[in-house]
Amino acid sequence: MGFFDGILASVQAAFAPRILHIGSNEIDLDGSMLSPAQMWRSQPHLRTVVGFLARNVAQLGLHVYERGPDDSRTRNRDSMTARVLAVGDGQVTSVDRILALVADYELYGRAHWLVLRSSTTPTGWNVRRLPPAWVTPADSTPFEVLKYDVITSSGFQERIPASQIVTFVDYEPMGGLEGSATIQALSGTLREQLEAATYRRQMWKRGGRVSAVLSRPKDAPKWGDTAREAFREDWYAKYTGNGPKAGGTPILEDGMTLNKIDFSATESQFVEAAKLSLQTVASAFHVEPSMVGMGDSATYSNMRAFRKMLYSETLGPLLKIIEAVVNEKLIPMLGDDPTKVYVEFNLQEKLAGDFEEQARVLSTSTGRPWMTVNEARKRQNLSAIVGGDTLVVPLNVTVGGQASPTDSGSQNTVTDPVHESTPKAAIPEFKSDSAIQDEIAAFLERQQRSLRSKVGAVGLGGDWWDGERWNTELEALLLAMSRTTSLAEARRTLKDAGLDPAVYDDARTVAYLQEVSRLSSESINQTTHDRVSTSDGNLDGVFADQDERAGSISTSAQTFAKGFGAVEAGRQTGALTKTWVTGMNPRQSHAAMNGTTIPIDEMFSTGKKWPSGPNCNCTVTVQWRSGS
Repeated sequence: MGFFDGILASVQAAFAPRILHIGSNEIDLDGSMLSPAQMWRSQPHLRTVVGFLARNVAQLGLHVYERGPDDSRTRNRDSMTARVLAVGDGQVTSVDRILALVADYELYGRAHWLVLRSSTTPTGWNVRRLPPAWVTPADSTPFEVLKYDVITSSGFQERIPASQIVTFVDYEPMGGLEGSATIQALSGTLREQLEAATYRRQMWKRGGRVSAVLSRPKDAPKWGDTAREAFREDWYAKYTGNGPKAGGTPILEDGMTLNKIDFSATESQFVEAAKLSLQTVASAFHVEPSMVGMGDSATYSNMRAFRKMLYSETLGPLLKIIEAVVNEKLIPMLGDDPTKVYVEFNLQEKLAGDFEEQARVLSTSTGRPWMTVNEARKRQNLSAIVGGDTLVVPLNVTVGGQASPTDSGSQNTVTDPVHESTPKAAIPEFKSDSAIQDEIAAFLERQQRSLRSKVGAVGLGGDWWDGERWNTELEALLLAMSRTTSLAEARRTLKDAGLDPAVYDDARTVAYLQEVSRLSSESINQTTHDRVSTSDGNLDGVFADQDERAGSISTSAQTFAKGFGAVEAGRQTGALTKTWVTGMNPRQSHAAMNGTTIPIDEMFSTGKKWPSGPNCNCTVTVQWRSGS
């Protein structure tokens, strides 16, 4: 009987919940030694975080590549490594293999794959997971393991050379070969959760069910047994269980009072303790708590940032560890050349943004549509049509012409606020400073009415915030303002310098201004959200300064757009330097900047490339030659 046959037989014969051989990663909880497997089954927060990491890594494709000349690379699907990793081991899928690898690594500080020749697989190789609880170094030096003892839960045992096992080991300060599991550092937090669970169980099992007490004043008339019993029976019949007046307001006699005596979950701080435990476990595994259910501070904008951070800061180091071990150990074991063949997780798909964002970026990057009709129909599971394999290029999109296929034709001819009438690509109508402030004030007023209505209907605990709606509306408003304002300032700057204002290319600025408008709208709306969420439902104070906010937002946005337009006009036409010009009633730091001249692409000492900031009304001038 082969080794795999022995393992399968032992597991099928005795799938015991008790781990007979638990290695060195067990920890003492409440006087009991618990293995990582037992903690996985009993600790919900540990399981939440480790499961979150394992599932997010498992959904990534572990692709195999081959190095070519000039450091090029091509996707490899024919090497032994690619063929072995593409399939499971006959019992679990390739996705399950990666999921178990990450879970083992995080729970035990180590993970193991057994690599053996197999006559039952198409590749002739089999890569299977060895649970860390089964594996113990048997023959080792201080720097390497030569053999492992593998003991299953049913007692099957075999000694296996290290050359047949791929081991992933976490850092161990003392140089141990079994790794140091993160859960060892969490023993205090997990012990608290066990104690809290025990206490809650005892409270529900043994605690009194009395929720309120009726009391009579000392000078009330003396009750006889018959009268007291009659009142009690009448109370139970009317106000408890399914009584006809249950949930209603009782009318009490003789100055009686109804006193609540039980402790709520809030008073016992059950929720706070649970949140603290989840936050601590998530932090230990370098996971942003908002990603695993801590939604107290979650917003649309920061959740989008957290999702990107997940595959860079959180999972990035773990993925590199897995890739390094597979490249250095598994690939040579399977007979492939590690100097040519290597593995890499497919992160591009996860970091590329949603479909709408990808479509917008690709369309802007290429200056034209980038999919054929049949390619689009294929994504929607529709059949191809005749003539659908040709890339459609709108008549208004030409090489060297408009920058985006979403720009249209003659209907976008607008009157430039500074220069003569010229066709421009989707430039919004120019508005005065006061008109912009009025539009922002109107937005804030519309938002106020909506929030008052929703909070009044569902309370702060309900679904009262539509961040995506408010961000989209305000972003569009700020983008339209910044485009027209920056365009006007750029044209004015060029005209004053004796240059042709028409040479300014507004299309080059749209992507940047859109991103600035997005970030600004998210910041402004986040301030509103935070004000409302901490208001206890009284919104009068939240919206008391709406006019001041509208003026501040308008002034700051216009100052930014004017400064950007002036500097961008200089950059597009070869200007050398720029000079800060202080406005009225400046703050001290801005007053000190007056007359400061620096190169066109450098930052002022304020950390900005042109004047900006709350209520700033400073300006900037540009120079095309020294001393101009």
